[in-house]
Amino acid sequence: MHEISLAESVVQLIGEAAIKEKFSRVKTVWLEIGKLSHVDAEAMQFCFDSVSEQTLAEGAILKIIPVAGRGYCSSCVQEVLIDQLYAPCPVCDSFCVSPIAGTEMRVKELEVE
Repeated sequence: MHEISLAESVVQLIGEAAIKEKFSRVKTVWLEIGKLSHVDAEAMQFCFDSVSEQTLAEGAILKIIPVAGRGYCSSCVQEVLIDQLYAPCPVCDSFCVSPIAGTEMRVKELEVE
């Protein structure tokens, strides 16, 4: 389960932002998770709750924003929705699809005090 290390990184990022922006508590974290990122949202929620204990993010609400998978097919020259990496293009069945969105995970916004 790599979600534990990802959650630790999110908490570390929040700590760095707290120093830079001078806040003392996080109330809500909005986290974008791409469909193609292989991050399980439920596991991420559990791990975040665990690793944020005794930090300024303890008790913060984690709101996960799913990001659809999109790719560019160089065969039919179209942007297409994709559910998994290395799948054929849903339009032309070519395997020339490069992901352009949905592989990322990022902290989009923080509500802080």
